Amino acid sequence: MIDPRNEKLAVLLLNYSVEAKLGDTLYLEVKGKETLELGKVILRIATERGITPFWFYSDESLLRQFVKGASDAQMKRMAELHIELMKRSDCYIGLRGSGNPFDMADIPSEQMDKFSKLFYHPVHFEQRVKKTRWVVVRYPNSAMAQLAQQPTEIFADYYYRVCILDYNRMSDAQSKLFDLMMATDKVHVKGPGDTDLTFSIKNINAQKCDGHHNIPDGEVFTAPVRNSVNGIMHYNTPSNGLGTQFDNIRFVFKDGKIIEATSGATTEQLNKMLDTDEGARYIGEFSLGCNPFILHPIKDTLFDEKIAGSLHFTPGQAYEEADNGNRSSVHWDLVLIQRADYGGGEIWFDNKLIRKDGVFTDSKIEKMLSAEYLQG
Repeated sequence: MIDPRNEKLAVLLLNYSVEAKLGDTLYLEVKGKETLELGKVILRIATERGITPFWFYSDESLLRQFVKGASDAQMKRMAELHIELMKRSDCYIGLRGSGNPFDMADIPSEQMDKFSKLFYHPVHFEQRVKKTRWVVVRYPNSAMAQLAQQPTEIFADYYYRVCILDYNRMSDAQSKLFDLMMATDKVHVKGPGDTDLTFSIKNINAQKCDGHHNIPDGEVFTAPVRNSVNGIMHYNTPSNGLGTQFDNIRFVFKDGKIIEATSGATTEQLNKMLDTDEGARYIGEFSLGCNPFILHPIKDTLFDEKIAGSLHFTPGQAYEEADNGNRSSVHWDLVLIQRADYGGGEIWFDNKLIRKDGVFTDSKIEKMLSAEYLQG
């Protein structure tokens, strides 16, 4: 898909997201043939500006050839190579646009777990996330439009509308919510069905997500005190994980740990993922989605976790910026939408209702995070 809006998106990624400058080395990772169109624009602009780019092409159809038969030693060696590439880079842009998100669906869970532990975690969580200026962005190809159940042209219009925003303005709009989260101890979440969950976020840092690591963006996150989570979380948004679609995920927590996990026909696969390591059954992130241009799930986490009126409660690794000490090779953002059209719900901070049915009770926060305000 050749689209002139790629020029604007490329400039946004280079200038704002990774703040690439003269003399920098840029690592560009491209997944999927259609994504090459945006990749070419980024490479051209970066080169014109005196940035030295190098690029790596992959997609799931290639990756499966390695993962399905690779030994531990091969995965570790592959990780060593990619870590070295990341170390030599000042900034990283990851473009995601694979032709078939289910290309890994038939690979045994044991192999996927090994890949997550031995490759993805050390390369991306330990090296990229902690030590490199980075951003990840999806590309609006036909496969993504199919997941969203929209015509490709209509989906592309939606995609550029929600991605190319004034993120400085969004950052300002998130400030009051950030302050509120930083001052909170006890959180109580109520939702559709039997969701009723309590936990503490006391003394855990919060973080605004305003276009520096994800495009599109729009969330403010922290993490629960690791052993403080008790109750039930029943998600109402489907999620693709390691080549499988999970629906109707329900967790029961006791003292921070997921002691019961179900998802209908995929319950066995769900529990295998949660048994990857000890930290996978604890929560590493609690986040409130607040992008008013994203309202409905499209089965792509990078978009769905930003839905206005949503939250995500993430099994696995905590981010260094909001660290509760949980460590895992898993980080799985699972989404609960609490707007009235999805069954409603409430969030309480220190016994004060702060959001009901997806609407913030503080009128200033609600106004600043509205589409009207963010459109200027």
